[in-house]
Amino acid sequence: MSTRVKTELWRVTIDTNPEDCNLKCIMCEEHSPYSNFIPEMFAKTGIKRRRMPFEWVAQIFEQAKVLGVKEIIPSTMGEPLLYKGFENIFKLSEQTGIKINLTTNGTFPKKSVEDWAELICPNTVDVKISWNGATKETAQKVMLNIDFDKAIENVKRFIKVRDKVFHETGKFCRVTFQLTFMKNNMHELPEIIKLAAELGVDRVKGHQLWDHFDEIKDLSFRKNEASIKEWNKIVARAIEAVEEFKKPDGSAVIIENIIPLKPFETNEVEGTYECPFLNKEIWISATGKYSPCCAPDDLRQSLGDFGNFKDKEISDVLKDKTYVNLVKNYKEKSLCKTCNMRKPK
Repeated sequence: MSTRVKTELWRVTIDTNPEDCNLKCIMCEEHSPYSNFIPEMFAKTGIKRRRMPFEWVAQIFEQAKVLGVKEIIPSTMGEPLLYKGFENIFKLSEQTGIKINLTTNGTFPKKSVEDWAELICPNTVDVKISWNGATKETAQKVMLNIDFDKAIENVKRFIKVRDKVFHETGKFCRVTFQLTFMKNNMHELPEIIKLAAELGVDRVKGHQLWDHFDEIKDLSFRKNEASIKEWNKIVARAIEAVEEFKKPDGSAVIIENIIPLKPFETNEVEGTYECPFLNKEIWISATGKYSPCCAPDDLRQSLGDFGNFKDKEISDVLKDKTYVNLVKNYKEKSLCKTCNMRKPK
């Protein structure tokens, strides 16, 4: 029998199928219409679609169980519900006691919303649905190919099943709207919070834009001091919206990472802000490559080489000299100095 090892690691993200997606969100590192990631990857490797072998997924769950990991996220890049045999991931969750934390674009492909919800809700702590507008016009300009009206209906249907599962089993699955903060959608943030409240969505969270492409650089709130002031006004209105618009049960929508920016954050983030990932979370790509965080792939290279799952267990990465040094000195790294994900303790 495996002996549990005490570590601070509580979550693992596995890129099950990053190149499988039915949408083309403009800010996406791989699927944006401005991205050359997939054709360039094919030119270099001859691989059109990276997909993690299911036997690796099973091994990761077993290693994670020994380490006391509480949650596993299947792919935050691409649409994880398109992964062949995704249903078996819920079986692994049941067997190991590790809960799923799911990020999805909310289209619920290949099955009905109800069928997916019946699978997802009993073994999932949080379903983060990508959401980028309160109106059809805004949402469909950001998430290309999304049917906004259908997306709203999908959320209603999913929450109806979620509530039924909770009533019958006591197992609660939080529903979150996951946003990317951009100048072409966050003018609707108060209305997004209002919509979340009306639908019974529990949380609204997000992060500032990673401006991968020249075409979207002007959408960043960190572009200059004027755009930072614009963002800070939106934050104030969002806080008011939380107080004004309550969920059907009378409770307030939780908002996370919706915090003011400092004037100097056009260049670097607040020095006292901490990395939320190091020693707590780890990423494993579809090809087995370990990463310490979710920064864009081309930028993460500057943080070091942490090995591959093919020949290195998760526990060994945490003890590796390269990883240990990064934990101690990450605030000296240029990427970390500008990271959108660092936040107050």
